[in-house]
Amino acid sequence: MQDIIRKFSELGGSFITSPEDLRKKIDGIKAFIFDWDGVFNNGQKIAGSGSPFSEVDSMGTNLLRFSHYLKTGQLPICAIISGEKNDSAISLSERECFHYSFFKTPHKIEALEFICKKQNITPSEVAYVFDDVLDLSIAKVCGLRILVRHKSNVLFENYCQKHRLADYITASDGNHYAVRETCELLMGLNGNFDECISQRGDYSKTYNDYLLLRRAIKTELYSVKDGAIQSLSLF
Repeated sequence: MQDIIRKFSELGGSFITSPEDLRKKIDGIKAFIFDWDGVFNNGQKIAGSGSPFSEVDSMGTNLLRFSHYLKTGQLPICAIISGEKNDSAISLSERECFHYSFFKTPHKIEALEFICKKQNITPSEVAYVFDDVLDLSIAKVCGLRILVRHKSNVLFENYCQKHRLADYITASDGNHYAVRETCELLMGLNGNFDECISQRGDYSKTYNDYLLLRRAIKTELYSVKDGAIQSLSLF
């Protein structure tokens, strides 16, 4: 544990909640939910196009899910909730077999409540990775909160600390693999990072069993229209 604290602190990450309490929090987590813009990327867009992602971050989400599987024997729920429609977010969700991908969802708590009801979990069992104001409705209620740092958002970062809306603030920004930093931190807190990497590298039977379960997931796509959550097929 002390080695994990040292490595992430030296990187520049900030533990708002003590690592010991973070470790207790992750023991109760059943779902990992990510914002998109500013988390998987720097949030920049060109008119008419979405925002990209990195394979470094994509691998991080896979390793985190495998780490959870090794620890619990269950697949964690995984989702993206975005305020805009980003084809890259949908593509990543489907390729990596996330359970849900929400787009054009400005009031994000509605998506969280929908997921919790469908999966029979509570917000306290959700870990959320976010970076900005639209995400605070979820950060207020979920069990574990990771804030992606942007050097320009000094007052917003202070607001989140003051109001206890973040448990850890990343050293990296969204353009420099903040998702991977988050995933490796949570894997380290799970206590099975080395085992996870070894089994993934060897393509072990356990990893193959995990992949079979993951590949059986069909990503559900949703948005909000006229105040109601609707599936992509209705748009």
